[in-house]
Amino acid sequence: MAGNTFGTVFKITTFGETHGKSVGCIIDGCPSGLALSESDIQKDLDRRRPGQSTITTQRQEDDHVEIHSGVFEGRTTGTPIMLLVRNTDAKSKDYEHLKDVFRPSHADYTYLKKYGIRDYRGGGRASARETLSRVAAGAIARKYLEEKAKIEIVAFVEQIKNIGSNVNIETVTQKEVDSTVVRCPDLVAAQKMMHIIKTVRDEGDSVGGVIRCVIRNTPIGLGEPVFNKLSAQLGYAMLSIPAVKGFEIGLGFAGAEKKGSELNDPFIITNGVIKTATNNSGGVQGGISNGETIHFRVAFKPTSTIQKQQETVTTSGQQVQLSASGRHDPCVLPRAVPIVEAMVAITLMDYYLLQKIYG
Repeated sequence: MAGNTFGTVFKITTFGETHGKSVGCIIDGCPSGLALSESDIQKDLDRRRPGQSTITTQRQEDDHVEIHSGVFEGRTTGTPIMLLVRNTDAKSKDYEHLKDVFRPSHADYTYLKKYGIRDYRGGGRASARETLSRVAAGAIARKYLEEKAKIEIVAFVEQIKNIGSNVNIETVTQKEVDSTVVRCPDLVAAQKMMHIIKTVRDEGDSVGGVIRCVIRNTPIGLGEPVFNKLSAQLGYAMLSIPAVKGFEIGLGFAGAEKKGSELNDPFIITNGVIKTATNNSGGVQGGISNGETIHFRVAFKPTSTIQKQQETVTTSGQQVQLSASGRHDPCVLPRAVPIVEAMVAITLMDYYLLQKIYG
C-alpha cells in the first residue's frame, strides 16, 4: 500500500494495524548524537494512549515503546530507527458483526473498492491507532527541535461542538493543557466540554471540535517556494490525521471578511529586530516562516462509530440498519492533541534539516 511514508530528509514510514500484532514506524534521516531513550518517547505516547480517562475509549493498552535499531549507548547513530509497540488488548471478536457491513463515514467502502480487501477489525490501517507511530516519531523530532533550536510546540482543545474557550496562545503551556482530561486549559470551558462529551457518550453518539496549535521560536526561513510552502505542508500533515476535515492558518477563513488594510501585518522594529505588529498571517508569509509565532486551527469531525442506529448496506448490496458496538472515543480531540503536536514536530524537523543543507 502506498502512502505510508511522510517527509523528505526526516522521513517516517509507519506500519501495523489496530488489531494486528503490533504497530510502529521506521525513521530515516535522524541526525546522529541525539541522546534518546524509550522514556523520551513514552511520555508522549502516554498522552495519546487509550483508556486514560472516562471520556476516551476503554481499550486498555500500555503502549510500551521498544527501540529496535538506530540507537547505541543512549545516542542516535544516524541509521534508521525502528520503533515498535505491541498490541495487547485487541478484541477482534467485537467487530465480527461488521465483517460484511459498511460503517457510515468510515473507510470500509473505499478501502474495499480500492484494494479488493479490507481489515474489518477496527478498520485496520484506517484506524486511528496508526497515529501511535506518528506520536512516537514526533517525540524524537520534538526532542531534537527543543534542544537544537528551542522550538516549542503546544496544542490544545479550543472547541468541542459549539462550546468555545478563551486561551492566551502566547503563554499557554503543555502543563496547563494537560491539567484537564479534555486538554482544554480554560477550566470553565473544560467543564462544559466534559459534560457534553459524557452526554453524547451516554446517548451512544459522538461529537467533534477544534484543536489549536501554537509553535514558538520557529527560525526564519523554514519552507520552500510554491508547492512546498511550510503552510501547505502543515496543512497536508494535519489533513492526514484521521477525522480531520479542516485546516486554517493564522486568521484563516475569517480573513476573507477583511480588507487588505485590516489583514496585512505591518512591519516594525523592536530592539533592533524586524517584527510584525500583528500576526494575522500565522507566522508564515510566502510559504516561509517569518520568525513570529505560528498558529493554526484543525477541525475534527465526530467519531464515525456510534451506537445509534444508522442506515447502511452490506457488501452484497442489502440495505440494513447498523448499531455499532465496540470501544470507541465519544470525542477524539483529547487524544488527538499529541497527534497534532507530533505531526507538527515531524514537519518542522524535516524543514529544519532541509534548511541546514542550504547552510
